[in-house]
Amino acid sequence: MDKNHGCAHICREAQKGGISCECRPGFQLTRNMKDCKLTCNYGNGGCQHICEETDHGPKCSCHMKFLLHSDGKTCVETCAANNGGCDSTCHDSVTGVRCSCPVGFTLQPDRKTCKDIDECRLNNGGCDHVCRNTVGSFECSCKKGYKLLTNERTCQDIDECSFDRACDHFCVNSAGSFQCLCRKGYVLYGLAHCGDIDECSINRGGCKYGCINTLGSYECTCPPGHKLHWNRKDCMELVKCPPGLVAPKAMLTCSKTGKTESCSVTCASKAYYLAGTNNSYSVSCGIPNLTGKPPARHNTSNSQGCIETLAPPVKQTASFKIKNAKCHLHPKLTGRTEDRGRMLGPGGQLSSNCQVTFVNLTCDSSKKAKGRHTRNPSNKEVTRITLELEAEVKPGDTTENCNLSCLRQRMEKQVKTHIKALKKSISHERFLIRVAGLEYEVAQKLPQAAPTQAQCAPGSERTGAGCVKCLPGSYYHGGQERCVQCPPGTFQEKEGQLACDLCPGSDGHGPMGARNISSCAGQCSTGFFSNDGFKPCQPCPQ
Repeated sequence: MDKNHGCAHICREAQKGGISCECRPGFQLTRNMKDCKLTCNYGNGGCQHICEETDHGPKCSCHMKFLLHSDGKTCVETCAANNGGCDSTCHDSVTGVRCSCPVGFTLQPDRKTCKDIDECRLNNGGCDHVCRNTVGSFECSCKKGYKLLTNERTCQDIDECSFDRACDHFCVNSAGSFQCLCRKGYVLYGLAHCGDIDECSINRGGCKYGCINTLGSYECTCPPGHKLHWNRKDCMELVKCPPGLVAPKAMLTCSKTGKTESCSVTCASKAYYLAGTNNSYSVSCGIPNLTGKPPARHNTSNSQGCIETLAPPVKQTASFKIKNAKCHLHPKLTGRTEDRGRMLGPGGQLSSNCQVTFVNLTCDSSKKAKGRHTRNPSNKEVTRITLELEAEVKPGDTTENCNLSCLRQRMEKQVKTHIKALKKSISHERFLIRVAGLEYEVAQKLPQAAPTQAQCAPGSERTGAGCVKCLPGSYYHGGQERCVQCPPGTFQEKEGQLACDLCPGSDGHGPMGARNISSCAGQCSTGFFSNDGFKPCQPCPQ
């Protein structure tokens, strides 16, 4: 028999012989008077937060921002309460809040705190050069002289030499840097600039007498009566010229009549002519200065010793063009003329002279570039004239107000002024070469046929209804539009030419219409000789 008589907790006997059931504290007797149910009075009914009495027993609930656990009694946090205690992102779940961290951070053991990840600690963050950690990320950077590529990891060398004006002269690129270099005679200052070295300021450049500083270099000079040694430093006594023996020189003369410029180069003594390919030649007179020895073609043993220029000469080169013309030394049919000093040109108008020590004129004719459409392509010639000049600067002409540098500047200005006049005179076909009293045109305009007649080829004249080439010993004169005989001192071996060639050593004498070089005047007579067989001649040894 059940000792408790069906009571869930406590069974008590009544005085009149009955029994009654009782419950332990915190429990309440149910309607059957035997079972006991839990009440909120005992342990808050087992609820963590709120306990509510019901017919079926205590009912648990939670405070705001908390959720009731699946056990029906426990209350868990939600993200609504202080972000669930998470440093970053909070997620609600049946077991409570769940924290997570953004990219670049890691969740700590407390499952709530986020800590920054130092990406630079692992393989330098993948950076080529410098890695800098930031909150939640990192940044790559490059050393000076490098640039970061678009992948934000790789560093590439910057080619500073590709920039405009990185260096004044030369630029050498290197990994992460560059270096500027200067030409010889210059010194580097700053990072990229080159300045001229004044060699004359240091022991006079090593020159024995005088020193002239130039851009990137310097030149030594000698006093009157001396010339520069081949070592370009010392001075040697100059051999005095015997009476009557003067170094060959030339005179560049220009005059102006109205708006028309006329220029000529007058060779005081010998001129040297060298025929090139068809329609090209070169003429020179005088001797290049300070060359150490005279050109091979100068056969005078004393000429070099008689050069008067003792300072470096002023050198100038100019190029000109004449359209529709051919290169031929063309004698002007005006008879022999005598040198008239500063007088040249029509009306005897005063002109400007420039004495030079050396002149070299080169003339070359060629067809225009193909591709242009023209009715007479055979006549479309362009003549290019190149003129090299050397003008003397005499140290003996210096004064208190004008030193050697001043003299040089004056001569440079004078030469440039004459070259400007030359350009105008050439464009108007008024540029002559005067040798031994004869005047020669440097180029000849091609003849223009009347529009109603068929045009003859260059070097041919019209005879009736046909064209005939000019015979040897003659040339086609554009002004007279006919063939004329070669003047004295010239010859022509070929047919159909536009000019005659100079005889070697020509003095302007000889027969008209010479057909070959043997017919030229000036050949040495019997009992006399020279290097080339032409005048000037010397008696044969006895």
